[in-house]
Amino acid sequence: MGKKKVLVVDDEHHILELIQFNLEAEDFDVTTCDNGEDAVRIANNEDIDLMILDLMLPGIGGLEVCRLLREEGKHNLPIIMLTAKGEERDKITGLDIGADDYITKPFSIGELIARVKAVLRRAMDKYDNDKSIIKVKDITIDIEKHEVRRNNETIELTLKEFQLLKMLAQNRGKVLSRDVILDKIWGYEYFGDTRTVDVHIRHLRKKIGDDKGLLIETVRGVGYKMK
Repeated sequence: MGKKKVLVVDDEHHILELIQFNLEAEDFDVTTCDNGEDAVRIANNEDIDLMILDLMLPGIGGLEVCRLLREEGKHNLPIIMLTAKGEERDKITGLDIGADDYITKPFSIGELIARVKAVLRRAMDKYDNDKSIIKVKDITIDIEKHEVRRNNETIELTLKEFQLLKMLAQNRGKVLSRDVILDKIWGYEYFGDTRTVDVHIRHLRKKIGDDKGLLIETVRGVGYKMK
């Protein structure tokens, strides 16, 4: 197996050099750029295994880069957001549109490398364990196409909503605690809290027409299960 290729996007060149030097020392193949337009172009035209993406970029910002890539079909490209902002709303926004992890500057290079490896490992585990099609009542989840349909109508989900629905469907009938969901989907490195799970469950229920919780049941004081 060849080296994993990482695209690092940041307009601070000393940050680019620091990350590139340390990732290459860990045997990663590293490409860098300093703006959102080049990030989108490289991600769409080269075989990238993971992107480290700064939120504050000239031109197209990091959130818009992430959104564009997800809309253009790059659902399976792991993205780690890197930013000086630490507000909870920025984390939720980044994760909700499809980022896989979030690191706030200043950061330790050891933590960054650990998160890169963990996100890549989760991505590999996800592909190894995926079944192509999952059906729950009138909902069809197509893993390979990253599509969800209910009564033959396509439902548009964010990456995290899709992963959440898939996890519940794969564990149908089993109660999944908020901590387990947070760990499996966002990873133990994510320094958020279980409110993130509740927010995503609420959005997911609305999109699949389950506002009353008849399909995804809330187990009070524990978590959720799919009936």
